[in-house]
Amino acid sequence: MTAVPQPRVLTFRRSVRVARAAIVAFIVFNVVAVQLMFVAAGPGKNPPGTIGRLLGLYLALAMALQLLLVARLPVVDRAFGMDRLTVWHRWTGLAIFWLALAHPAFVVLGFARLDGIPILAETANLARQLPVLLGMIAAGLLMVIVALSVRAARRRLSYEAWHAIHLLLYVVVLLGVLHQVYEGTAFRVNPVTQVYWWGLWAFALGALIAGRLVVPMVRNSRHRLRVAAVVEESDDTVSVHITGRELEKLPARAGQFFLWRFPGHNRWWQVNPFSLSATPNGRSLRLTAKGVGATSAGLRDLPIGSRVYAEGPYGAFTAAHRTRGATVLIAGGIGVTPIRALLEDPDLTGHVVVLYRVREVRDAVLLGEMQNLADVRQARLHLLTGRTGGGHRPFAPEQLVALVPDITARDVYVCGPDAMTAAVLDSLRRLRVPPRQIHAERFHLAT
Repeated sequence: MTAVPQPRVLTFRRSVRVARAAIVAFIVFNVVAVQLMFVAAGPGKNPPGTIGRLLGLYLALAMALQLLLVARLPVVDRAFGMDRLTVWHRWTGLAIFWLALAHPAFVVLGFARLDGIPILAETANLARQLPVLLGMIAAGLLMVIVALSVRAARRRLSYEAWHAIHLLLYVVVLLGVLHQVYEGTAFRVNPVTQVYWWGLWAFALGALIAGRLVVPMVRNSRHRLRVAAVVEESDDTVSVHITGRELEKLPARAGQFFLWRFPGHNRWWQVNPFSLSATPNGRSLRLTAKGVGATSAGLRDLPIGSRVYAEGPYGAFTAAHRTRGATVLIAGGIGVTPIRALLEDPDLTGHVVVLYRVREVRDAVLLGEMQNLADVRQARLHLLTGRTGGGHRPFAPEQLVALVPDITARDVYVCGPDAMTAAVLDSLRRLRVPPRQIHAERFHLAT
């Protein structure tokens, strides 16, 4: 197989490479700038306090970068994809957590040595100062959020509850900024450091407000989305058809998702990521969801004509990221929704093989549509059923090769449950499918 020759795809790939290089350069520049700013401030006469000050600078930088990740800037989304950005968000969050522990620990240790008193006594003294107290509260809230985000706790929370808890991150950011205003010293060395530091934070906060508030409000005001129809696909799955104004100007593509809110049906902070289950046609949008949470389970009761608030589109799980002339689409369970949209997408040219994994045939949502689309575009559709275990491993390397002998020469799109996606990605690595040809979508979103 040869690389996809379409000029539009090649132009998109070049723009992605440029965007990635610019983003990496931005991160490197800020890391170097923080280090230079620390050096310019001088070492100080208190080693633990000096270390704490350096850790505080990197903590603030990590928080600013986290804001940029949460802002979901289109250029960053297109360059790396929401799935990869979500992983970075998780790792950045862990870095912030450990820095938020280490920074005050070294600062308190330094002051305790200078004052010659126990650490706990010094902690109590510092807590009487409002700027320090704000930082301590921020660190405490951060620990609560991280504790409730570990896998064991996360499994016990609904998506809606987890999302609501993560809204506390904005309180942490506010307290952190106030703490810097009163306590920051390294960026007050000269006017240049002050302009750089507050310029970085203005950019991060501005990007967050624009990306998460202004742009969604403008788009929703323009398109005025409403529920046009609710169709039951199975006992626990429904499709919601949505119409609006000037939808042809909405920059949505097959494979992408929105964050959906249904005012009047759910509380304003309850939001769910649902992929488009049909290629956008400029007249309507469709999402298909399985009733696993409070929001998705209640979609069948949405009144026709009710307002819809959508934030997005997000994700790089699109045909624009292809590198080869043929494609494999692998879906598991309700992960079939973006796969179904991609199968319909006219931009996904070349031969297509679809692997659809479900436990039983009756669990295969949208199977009829998938079969019709496969017939129209002369694609091969394999429905893989049965329980995984023992000798039945449908995504083992040898099974993938048996189903798709030329899989190493194709782009592979994967969307499904975590266990299935992990198994597929592991097999693709063992088959030495080049990473640039592998596209995966998971929904572990940041707030």
